[in-house]
Amino acid sequence: MRYFPVFADLDNANVLVVGGGEQAAQKARLLLKTAARVKLVSDAATDELRQLGKQGAIAIVARRFEPADAEDARFIFAATGDRGLDRMVADAARARGLPVNVVDAPELSTFIMPAIVDRAPVTVAIGTEGAAPVLAREIKTTIEALLPANLGALASRAQSLRKLVAKAIPDAPARRRLWERLLQGPFRRAVLSGEAAEADRILGAELEGAATPAGGRVALVGCGPGDPDLLTLKALQRLQEADVLVVDRLVNPQVLDYARRDAERIFVGKVPGGPSTSQAEINRILVREARAGKVVARLKGGDPLIFGRAAEEMAALQRAGIPVEVVPGVTAAHACAARIGLPMTLRERVRQFSVVTGATADADLGLDWHALIAKGAAFAIYMGVGNAPVIRRNLLAAGADPETPVVVVENGTREAERAVATSLLDLTDCVAQLELAHPAVIFVGLDWSDAGLEQPGAVMSYRRQRQPAKCQAHSNLNASAKADQ
Repeated sequence: MRYFPVFADLDNANVLVVGGGEQAAQKARLLLKTAARVKLVSDAATDELRQLGKQGAIAIVARRFEPADAEDARFIFAATGDRGLDRMVADAARARGLPVNVVDAPELSTFIMPAIVDRAPVTVAIGTEGAAPVLAREIKTTIEALLPANLGALASRAQSLRKLVAKAIPDAPARRRLWERLLQGPFRRAVLSGEAAEADRILGAELEGAATPAGGRVALVGCGPGDPDLLTLKALQRLQEADVLVVDRLVNPQVLDYARRDAERIFVGKVPGGPSTSQAEINRILVREARAGKVVARLKGGDPLIFGRAAEEMAALQRAGIPVEVVPGVTAAHACAARIGLPMTLRERVRQFSVVTGATADADLGLDWHALIAKGAAFAIYMGVGNAPVIRRNLLAAGADPETPVVVVENGTREAERAVATSLLDLTDCVAQLELAHPAVIFVGLDWSDAGLEQPGAVMSYRRQRQPAKCQAHSNLNASAKADQ
């Protein structure tokens, strides 16, 4: 981030605009929405600017810019269209340590202007560091459509209530939850609809109810396989509400950027073969934080109910009498398949799709291998790359075709994503040679050609070199035995 976003207080501040054309007029219009004192210096000005000068809205100095004009300014805008004059203005500002913006010349500027969504006192500023103004305008248009035109009325009403609410509800977490109810529920709708009496009634009821301390609660939030763009709307809401985040190892750190900056973060990652927080300890943390009256978001990769041990956490919270909610997430299997365009079911061909785990507390995976390779079936294996030899051996022993297609997606939806297409026969060697590691999903029995599709170019292929045909079967069996040892 090169440009640090700030909101400057311009009440009674002197702001200098140099230039008299349309670009200068645009700056003047924007500045007139503030309480700044605007001075414009130019030896020529548009009719609009001259009219603003006659009305006393801005002060016009009708001559060419002189460095002394910058003396009493808090901010300076250069919009002359003359690059030499713009540079003179920028030099004068820099010599005095004053912030300056030169239109369409970020190299001469010490600050740049964002695209603005104005719902005063709510203001949304959008910047691309000058790289793509068209993209900034696109984002502005999207946000304009999302925000009610009179949203500022709600913000102004909230501002008028801050002292009243602070006095009535001294407890900070309880006060935050009250504001969430007011600004997201019936009170909001009443204010935006202009129903002042109804808004007052709702406010009174909320203040009376908030005086009773509220207990904590926990949301088990599915954060998907990694890409923050796959977060659900409800997941975003729970991230914003949470006082405490209890975070799994597989949750992408970028997801945490969507949470409140003041939320406490407790990391409880489980590293295969390394340091881990026990499930019992995680359960104790969730109960402890919720009993303290906090809103807790338990962040899990993928979906909480699919190999996320959600049942144990839900049971512990229910025994403690703590409300618990499950927020579904995009599962790793669905997201990884979507990234590489791999259909998980095919009409009349793949009618059954299973999701199984390749990790277990003991050596026996406990899977029904014959059912997994039944006709019309395909499946995805979570946490399976470490047990790839065992999976391969058991599937072949159950009668699976050695040429059954296998696709492994490592770090699905993340920057380090890798996808490789191989066969069941070559699975162990593929994992070892390419050093595939967790997190990864192994798809068995799915192939693009069965759907009439081409394998994406981003998906590599791995096939172990075969022996000559006359001894290939015998050598494959020997290789398989060695690979699985």
